[in-house]
Amino acid sequence: MKSLPHFVLTCGLAALTVQAEDWPQWGGNDPGRNMYSPAKGFPDKFEPGKFKPNSEEIDIATTKNVKWVAKLGSQTYGNPVVANGRIFVGTNNASPRDSKLKDDRGILYALREENGAFLWQFAAPKLASGKVNDWEYLGLLASPNVQGNKLWVVTNRCEVVCLDVEGMADGNGGPFKDEAKYLGGPGKPPIPTGATDADILWRYDMMDELGVFPHNASNSSVITIGDKLFACTSNGQDWTHVNIPSPQSPSFIMLDKNTGTLLAEDDARIGTNIKHGQWTSPSLGKVNGKDQVYFGGGDGVLYAFSTEPVKDGDTTYMKKAWWFDAVPEEYKKDKTGKPIKYPAADGPSEINATPVFYKNRVYVAIGQDPEHGEGVGRLVCVDATKTGDITKTGLIWDFKEIHRSISTVSIDPTNGLLFVADFSGFVFCLDAETGKKQWQYDMKAHMWGSTLAVDGKVYVGDEDGDVCVFASDRKLKLLSETNLGAPVYSTPIVANGVMYVGSQTHLFAIAEGAKPVETVLEQPKPVIQGLRPRRDKEQP
Repeated sequence: MKSLPHFVLTCGLAALTVQAEDWPQWGGNDPGRNMYSPAKGFPDKFEPGKFKPNSEEIDIATTKNVKWVAKLGSQTYGNPVVANGRIFVGTNNASPRDSKLKDDRGILYALREENGAFLWQFAAPKLASGKVNDWEYLGLLASPNVQGNKLWVVTNRCEVVCLDVEGMADGNGGPFKDEAKYLGGPGKPPIPTGATDADILWRYDMMDELGVFPHNASNSSVITIGDKLFACTSNGQDWTHVNIPSPQSPSFIMLDKNTGTLLAEDDARIGTNIKHGQWTSPSLGKVNGKDQVYFGGGDGVLYAFSTEPVKDGDTTYMKKAWWFDAVPEEYKKDKTGKPIKYPAADGPSEINATPVFYKNRVYVAIGQDPEHGEGVGRLVCVDATKTGDITKTGLIWDFKEIHRSISTVSIDPTNGLLFVADFSGFVFCLDAETGKKQWQYDMKAHMWGSTLAVDGKVYVGDEDGDVCVFASDRKLKLLSETNLGAPVYSTPIVANGVMYVGSQTHLFAIAEGAKPVETVLEQPKPVIQGLRPRRDKEQP
């Protein structure tokens, strides 16, 4: 190695840095959560392959630019992460990996990065309260955060859990020793654990500890800074869509990532103003030398909190640094001044997308539960350097052509372009500096996931199962369109030279010129749910 010319070694290491990089949390290695990667060498086209006869197994020999394909459940909303040779992805239990666990559960798979082989799973029982708190077959929605030999994830049971990345294969570590009891579920007999089960290090039950009431589902891809962990509590309305059972419970909390101890809760008092539910994920930024954590509230307000807890009486808080009401007045009241009732299509929304911090600005769109359908939206760009109520003073630009959106933006720093999807099925390209629209494209299907900008391209999937690849350019250039055979509700990610795209039922590992490898996974045969009728596609 020492005999290599210096410039060769330097170039080689630079290339390795670009390519060999894990994606350990939602947003990769960027705590600002910008859905962008500097990696290079990804294909602008791939073929997902064909199913083997009478099987849910894809014939890997019929794929192109696909390294391997792993079977997931029947509904998959969780975005995969990659760290230390493993892939972690949330799904449901419609394709049981363990014969002793065949009921509906929230599942987190741990797969081998090299070939997609199943390693172990975290299998959370459903809440006894049913769909009001934990809707059937949704699975585990959140992306985990992986650091070293630990990961943290929010479960369908409204818990934050810390897991050993090795699972039970290296024994039962940590202070938590009740995995068998946890697998069985409250009030039920314990289920013995084995090498393919999760090793729980600690758990924090937000329903028990904070009294929160998640509406239909719990979701938050947690983020950390130092030993502090931040999570949305998913507090929301009950089945009446009028009553908020726990209006005084926090919407946003800080935990000690090592112990699960509650360190602080938000001081925003969002609970009484929750419009429906709260399923956003936080992001981080540093402004004027101080760390801030950003949170999209169920009241439609974008918040910046200090990451330093402050004690006030018996409670310790995260203090608001600034707040911005992202819902414009014309969405709240009609021309006669009469309030527009939520969830009307022309009325107010909350924030379900993840705020993105980029160059002292925060970008986020408003939207609603997809079950409410389409409606008016707004994408805002806010000045993160201000303080206090910045609703009137902090807006840099907004974009109201977007419809309701639960998607997170991608900003390509190589050309200053911002890409974002909305639930109505439109992909927009804007100038990140000015908000000026460059182009838009109609996917002709609803969109739940987000765009990913990488290698001069933009990747995004839709509810019809189509994955489109665009050029990251000021002119609309559709490079390819591929159908995966099942809806795509998650977001593509890249790690170590491979792109991962998840449909509802399968996870695809995509790489330029990939030589297919078998995943050595069992291939269960659940029924794939029917897709929405496809609309004709319009080419640009």
